[in-house]
Amino acid sequence: MAMDGVVLQLEDASDWTYRGEGAVNLVLAYTGSSPAFIGKVLRVQKVAKNGSDNLISSTVLTSEERLLWKDVKTIISSETSDVAAQNYVRDVMTPLLGAEHVDAGVRVRVSVDFLESIDKNVLPHRPAWRVDAARVNPLCDSALLISDHSVFHHGAKGMPCLSVEIKPKCGFLPPSKYISEENHMKKSISRFRMHQALKLHRKEVSEISHYDPLDMFSGIKNRIYKAMRALFSTPQNNFRIFLNGSIIFGGSGGGTNATNSKTAELLEDALGCFIRAEEGKRTEALLQLVTETLHEASVLDKLLEVQKLDAFDIEGAIHAYYNVVSEPCKVCQHVSKDQPHELHTIPFHESLEIARNYLIAATAKDCSLIISFRRKGDSNSASLNEQEFDHKAFFIDLDMKSLDRMKHYYELDQEIVSNYNKVMRGDTEGDPKKRLQSNGHA
Repeated sequence: MAMDGVVLQLEDASDWTYRGEGAVNLVLAYTGSSPAFIGKVLRVQKVAKNGSDNLISSTVLTSEERLLWKDVKTIISSETSDVAAQNYVRDVMTPLLGAEHVDAGVRVRVSVDFLESIDKNVLPHRPAWRVDAARVNPLCDSALLISDHSVFHHGAKGMPCLSVEIKPKCGFLPPSKYISEENHMKKSISRFRMHQALKLHRKEVSEISHYDPLDMFSGIKNRIYKAMRALFSTPQNNFRIFLNGSIIFGGSGGGTNATNSKTAELLEDALGCFIRAEEGKRTEALLQLVTETLHEASVLDKLLEVQKLDAFDIEGAIHAYYNVVSEPCKVCQHVSKDQPHELHTIPFHESLEIARNYLIAATAKDCSLIISFRRKGDSNSASLNEQEFDHKAFFIDLDMKSLDRMKHYYELDQEIVSNYNKVMRGDTEGDPKKRLQSNGHA
């Protein structure tokens, strides 16, 4: 669970460099010479600057969350929120996704001086909007050390390793009977595509992504390839490429603009030491390699199974949430029905199960997948014409979601669908509908 006797101090901070970040954690790569840390990355918890609840609460679990996770003793006995998060990965997500694809890591103690130095050192490398939202949490006494899954740690020395990091997002259309009539489009259009319209409206992205998770999770090779081409064309924060652990394509902590000819040319050049193909065809060969690997592997099937634990959609699960927290349902109050929603009449243990499964599914909808390749001549390896590659796949960013987060998910869901309805009617500012249509998203 923890590295005994090791405490990262102020003088160690210079050995850790910025790799990227999500909503909850900063990710640092090790550049020093200590054998204990070579080939590792460090996940350091962040804290919101404005006191919002977007990040995990500093308190470990609420009384309702203790009921929610009562069957997972390691979680409810955790002394800190970051230990609870690690136990969640190990004891909830690992059995669901497979131990061969999940690394729960070990905790390493850190000093306040180390954290404050890291916070200062990474500042120039972080996206401005991430800097505005959160900083390194100086009150944490430990950070999570995991293997750097963008590289191979064993085998032929000096053999280049190339990795792709994909954030697949939700790969199915919700069948829930609790989806309201005015939100019926949720059953025919992927959440990702609808969310893109809201992000464009908010100016969080400069253009709509061509990517659709329904292609990625289809199990059909040409649709998976279509998804890979779309990720390459508009990577945003959903697609990155690493060569020997260093990023060569995509953003480090937030969205990136659509791929232009200069970016594509730089990637093509960088791939020269890994893909044996004539110039101009290496990127295409890589996308084909990833497509073949995803088509033959079962990792996305496993992920989709976990995502589908959300059988009620947030429009149903929100009622279970209010049952669990024993508060009057604000959704029902808003709709002002005379009769209580049928989900308010179910046994308490069923409400717990609905909320728990929804939160587990939310983790699976928001995680990332890293697939790493290394040239090899053995069998059981991915192939590309005459070349053969060893490969491995790991899920990362399997963050534990707080129960209270369900209110945010409901509000965001309603905003996403409401905005998409306006776009389809053409009554939003600037009429993004045309931009949606031009990308095949209407």
